Amino acid sequence: MTQASISPVDTHPARTHTCGALRDEFVGSDVVLKGWVDTRRDLGGVIFIDLRDRYGLTQIVFSPQDDLESYQVAESLRNEYVISVRGTVSNRSAETINDRMPTGRVEVRVSSVVLLNESEPLPFQVSSHEQKAVATNEDLRLRYRYLDLRRPDAQDKLILRHKMYQATRRYFDSQSFVEVETPVLMKSTPEGARDYLVPSRVHPGKFYALPQSPQTYKQILMIAGLDRYFQIVKCFRDEDLRADRQPEFTQIDVEMSFATEDLIYELTEGLLKAIWSDVMDVDVPVPFPRLTYQDALETYGSDKPDTRFGLKIHNVSHAFADSGFRVFDNILESDGRIVAIVVPGEGDRGRGWMDKLDKEIVRKTIGAGGLIYFKLPSDGSETYSSVKSEVLPSQFVDAAVSAVGAESGDLVLVLAGTNPTVYEQMGALRLHLGRDLGLIDEAAWNFLWVTEFPLLEWDEEASRFFAMHHPFTSPHPDDLELMHSDAAKTRARAYDVVLNGTEIGGGSIRINTADVQRQMFNLLDIDEVEAQARFGFLLDAFKYGAPPHGGIAMGFDRIVMLAAGAKSLREVIAFPKTQRAQELMVNSPDIVDENQLKDLHIRVVEEEKK
Repeated sequence: MTQASISPVDTHPARTHTCGALRDEFVGSDVVLKGWVDTRRDLGGVIFIDLRDRYGLTQIVFSPQDDLESYQVAESLRNEYVISVRGTVSNRSAETINDRMPTGRVEVRVSSVVLLNESEPLPFQVSSHEQKAVATNEDLRLRYRYLDLRRPDAQDKLILRHKMYQATRRYFDSQSFVEVETPVLMKSTPEGARDYLVPSRVHPGKFYALPQSPQTYKQILMIAGLDRYFQIVKCFRDEDLRADRQPEFTQIDVEMSFATEDLIYELTEGLLKAIWSDVMDVDVPVPFPRLTYQDALETYGSDKPDTRFGLKIHNVSHAFADSGFRVFDNILESDGRIVAIVVPGEGDRGRGWMDKLDKEIVRKTIGAGGLIYFKLPSDGSETYSSVKSEVLPSQFVDAAVSAVGAESGDLVLVLAGTNPTVYEQMGALRLHLGRDLGLIDEAAWNFLWVTEFPLLEWDEEASRFFAMHHPFTSPHPDDLELMHSDAAKTRARAYDVVLNGTEIGGGSIRINTADVQRQMFNLLDIDEVEAQARFGFLLDAFKYGAPPHGGIAMGFDRIVMLAAGAKSLREVIAFPKTQRAQELMVNSPDIVDENQLKDLHIRVVEEEKK
């Protein structure tokens, strides 16, 4: 047996085909393939190897009758060795045809092999035949990300992302948009998430910030007359992470002069339709349905509703007016709400299932006070109420059942509480039931717009208003007076685009006059001095003929995640951060040399022990 040795030079010509290319029509051809040993099978006298590259797999055959030296080299080959082979394409025998592989009807009889590199045993499997890496601890996979990315499933997600990049750029170019890069080092304007700060060596004690969004820059581009701008841009937010968040993320950033909401809707729908058509081969119907923020909350319990299933929310407060049931009476007297959903066909559920739903989901997970329910058995027998009739008389139960349109065999679930919290709690219960009962159509692509968001949201802890979207969102023209008299009721010219219960984009028509912008700053407790210090460049620009403008920013990572059917953004980003904001492969963030800190006029202070 000849021990294979790594060749310092690949003596074969350039590869003639990829490992996913060969078919019946290539039989008899002399070919050169290069890739990784995916699997190896020694049948005693013949060695079979599945050779892998990102295009697929090809079975290659080593036999001493074809070439003894190559066969002897193959005896020492192991998984993930990198090799180059030369040989002749042959038909597989009928009993060895593998219809699960695109190349499964042919094989390459090897006449020459070059070992280009060896591999140590892997910490987890990456074979195209075994997707065991998926079940491997994620931290281990991210530490060896260069191995994890060898899996076809991981590569397919990055290729899908690439295709979506290209479709996005083609679409915006066809719509006369100009792609403009905005600065990565900018001024810190904290409002919402924390900034990532970058110290300046040249200007001691001063800091750049990494952009949370190019918001002010794209508005400046409209004032500069660019008219139509877009950018596929990196953004950064120093916030707590979850499955659909990363500290650095990519968004499709768009701004238009003389924009209206309808123009933004039409443009965005066109983009998403083009992406789904070009990349997914799916025809997305347009225009998308539209719901106001208030309607979305009161119908689905969420400002990003999943409309792939029913279970709509009903306000049944009127059905329980003056019921004498103390819990309901107290809630209604304090301007709360009693809301219900109908779960079709579940009216025969037993006590155990109902108790678990109440204690484990409603009380523990959702945080509601408790679940009240009415069962309408399928045999047509009397409606069962979880509240005794002497406490909640049956005529009120009947009124609620009638109001929600429940029928024999249905289950009516009721929550009571403050507004809008009780809607959000019922929305969470609705989603749980949709998943638990298998009501969600996983093959559907349900896009919709949520419109007319509140301009402001009140923070009890800070005792002040915050902008629900951002400080540059224009108030609804019908609500300008409310900014002075009842700011909490002011609507914004803001909108979100939602896909299958996930917000994938949001935007607004912007403020374009200095006086309205100052009114907005006043509502946010940003005084004239602070406004000038933080946003003076924008206020000054408004003085020189700023056109009306508006736009949208779409979360590119989220769009790819949903299109790929992935559960986390980390699956569609080449080198993602963990939920602790660490990049494990390179061990980032990490300490730096003391001299680097000295150059930046920074000293690390240890946190005091409590």
